Order: sequence, then C-alpha cells, then structure tokens
Amino acid sequence: MANEILLMADVLSREKSVAKDVIFEAIEAALATATRKRHREDIDARVSIHRDTGVYDTFRRWEVIPDDEELEFPSRQIRLPQARLDHPEIEPGDFVEEPLDPVDFGRIAAQAAKQVIMQKVREAERERIVADYTPRQGEMISGVVKRMERGDAVVDLGGAEATLPKSAMIPREGLRAGDRIRTILKSVRAAPRGPQLFLDRTTPDLLIYLFELEVPEAGENIIEILNAARDPGLRAKIAVKSNDPRIDPVGACVGIRGSRVQSVSNEIAGERVDIIKWSEDPAQFAINALAPAEVESIVVDEDLKSLDVVVDEQQLSQAIGRGGQNVRLASGLTGWEINILTDQEAVEKANKESAEYCDMWMDKLDVDEDVAGILVQEGFTTLAEVAYVPRQELLEIEEFDEKLVDELRSRAENALLTLAIAEEEALKLAEPSDDLLNLDGMDELTARKLASRSIKTQEDLADCSVDELLDVSEMEKERAESLIMTARAPWFEEAEQNNA
Repeated sequence: MANEILLMADVLSREKSVAKDVIFEAIEAALATATRKRHREDIDARVSIHRDTGVYDTFRRWEVIPDDEELEFPSRQIRLPQARLDHPEIEPGDFVEEPLDPVDFGRIAAQAAKQVIMQKVREAERERIVADYTPRQGEMISGVVKRMERGDAVVDLGGAEATLPKSAMIPREGLRAGDRIRTILKSVRAAPRGPQLFLDRTTPDLLIYLFELEVPEAGENIIEILNAARDPGLRAKIAVKSNDPRIDPVGACVGIRGSRVQSVSNEIAGERVDIIKWSEDPAQFAINALAPAEVESIVVDEDLKSLDVVVDEQQLSQAIGRGGQNVRLASGLTGWEINILTDQEAVEKANKESAEYCDMWMDKLDVDEDVAGILVQEGFTTLAEVAYVPRQELLEIEEFDEKLVDELRSRAENALLTLAIAEEEALKLAEPSDDLLNLDGMDELTARKLASRSIKTQEDLADCSVDELLDVSEMEKERAESLIMTARAPWFEEAEQNNA
C-alpha cells in the first residue's frame, strides 16, 4: 500500500513535471474524501502521508467555534468550552482531531483519487507555465507549428502550447503544421481553462533579436542594434551603431555577400531589410534612414519633434516610397515625424508660417506689419522670447532702437500676464468629474487644466491622443501615455469580457 503511494507520486511527478508534494496533497485529499464517504455522518477528515515511507494517518476533525455561535454542523463543529476540556490552549478557528482507522488505498480509493489528482496536476501545470513564461514576456522563443485553428497557429514551445493569432502573423507567410519558427512571446494571460500564451511575429523586437542572434559582434556589444521599424512581410529598417571605430556596423550586419541579412530575411518570410547607420544628430539620422533618396535640406523642429525634409521633385517618389512606406519606416526608426517636401512646397510652407507668425505678432503686440515681419525674420515665435530674451539681443537688430525694444518687451510681458490671468480664471471655473479626479496618476491641477479644455471625464481623456494631451498640459510624454492608457482600461476590460 505504502509502496503504491510512493510509486504513484514518483511516476506522476516525473511525467507531469509537477512537484511530489502536489501529488501527495492530491492523494491526501482523495483519501480524506473516501474516509468521509465511509461514515454516515457528515464528518470532516484529514489524511497525512509520511513522505518518506508512504504510510498515512487518518484523523476526524471538529472546527472550534465560539460559545455564542450557533452549532450549524454538530458532526463537524465543537464549542470552545467543550474543546478546552482536553485542549486548554485551543482557540476559535482551530481544529480538534482524533485518530480514525484509515481506509484502504484500494480500487475505490484510487478511483476517487484519480479525479482529484488530475485536477491538482492540471492546476500545478498551469501555475508552472505561468511561472516559467511570465518573466519571458518580450523575449524571442522558438517553437513548432502544431496545427492551424480558424486562421490562428497553435505553436508547441516544448513545455507549453501558445497561440500565434492571424493578426500577429507575417502577411502571406503561409505557415503549416511542422514549421519551426522564431517569434516574440507577447503576453501571458491567466484564464479559467489554463494560462494562454500569445505570440507575435510582426513586432520590430523580433528583427532586433534575430540580428543579435545572427551577428556575433552584437552579442559581444561591439555593435548595438538601437531600433527597428517594420512593414511586416515587405520591408524593414534597423538602426545600428558601432562601439569600435574600426568596425563598420552596416557591413557587419550585412555579412559576407549579404549572408547575415539574408539569413534574417529568410526567417521573416523574405522581408527586405535596410540597415541604417545611427547618428546622434536627428537630421543626419533621418538622411541615413531615407536612403537611397537624396536630401537637399532639413528643417528641425525640436519642440514638435518633427523634420521637414526637402528633396528634389525627381526624388520625391523614392523618398516617400510606395504607399508612403519609406518615409513611414524612417519616421518609426528615428522617432521623429518626417515630412517630405519639394522645393516649392518648402517655400510655400515657410511663407505660410511666416504670415501666421506675422499676424500673431500684429495681434498680440499691436505692432505694424513691418515690425512683425522683422520679428519673424529674426526667428521670434513666442511672447516669452520677446519678453525675456536679453535686451541687448533685441538691440542688435538693425531696425530696432532702445525705445522700440523697451516697448516691445513691455507689451510682451503684459500679454503674458493677461494670458496667465485668463488661464487662472479658466482653471477656477473648470469642473472635472470625479472619475477624472480619482484616476490613478492624476492630480487636481492637471485635471482642472484638462477640464478647462473640455476634457472633463475619464471617457473624454480616453478619446484623446498623446499629442492632444501634450497641447493641453505641459507634461512628459510618458506620463501622457500612462494617463491615456489608464483611462482606456475599462475599454480593454469590456473587450476581454466580450471575448470570454
């Protein structure tokens, strides 16, 4: 009998990769159930198996309850005064036990144990999968396509099965059962029927991992792969940097006769990969990213993090790419918004912006068109620049004298003060809703600033883009993204419930 228990625990532990203690607990629960069924009364029982010998002891248990509580289950409960006759230090919630004759671990007990054991094993397997794969989210893993289900691929990872949704597959890849693939573990979600692992082969992270695997210099940190952008199945760009001036990062990633880049391309269904040399200068980085298109000039707007790139009209289609693919990938790679313009479009845009700034100065400072035009020509775009720039800098403008400079500074300061007072009044009148005020990461000042711009509820905030939020309130981009995602949390919960 004892040997049977030890043998069962050993076999199941090895077959299911589950700790022996879990198996022993399941057998104990099954034996306790068999013990309860043997008695006519509705008793409570506990079985304890000695882990080294397989011998087990059986006990009948009574829960100790306070004297003033009703005895709902006399066969399983005992009042505190009665329990303390034999156990003076016992407390409510503890158990009084007495030995029982153990049931035989025979056919009936084994059948009763089977269901409990398998349930425990399944639970332990689920916990193991979650524990094993949760820390690996975002990593590249390998697997074999096991089968296709409604367009999705079920992938065998060796210790678990994962789902590669159709939306996360490379378009027109045509995966089949038996194909070995590399992919990114996107997420691990707990579900009633077991943990669900979701994969992704369209993320730029996969491209970075593949190059780090294929290029030894990347693994040794001689070369860094800093970013990637993809149009899955069609084209991609990666940004590379060398920490050793003697090594060309682009050549290292291309490999002899293109062997390394070709190996990566084959893994992602023939996707064409452009390898771009990284530069800390955003303008130069953008020029590299837009290659082979030739750039004539670039205007950098650091506040908006955008680049106006001027190209010859004959280079326009090449710079933009089919369906805007080249400029879209270049923007994703650099992290800057890239606007492709011809010479004529650049001139028209500059004239339009100059006219807008000119009108703004005429309105804000009550000056004539000539003075406004000079301010625009000298690069002044905000009231704060005119009000607080060193006085000498304005005096160096040939057309300005001391009297005009002092008057312009005074008018700019007054205009800023008027704007500040108006903003303060708007904040006082703003009434954000409770759900916006109580949102995680929100403070009252930010909530009132949002409410003053008609963003009064959590739902209003959820509808905003990051750029809209940055326009309303001065904050870090990361915080704006976090607030919007927090506001959208109910959307995701509702979607999950609908899917379930």
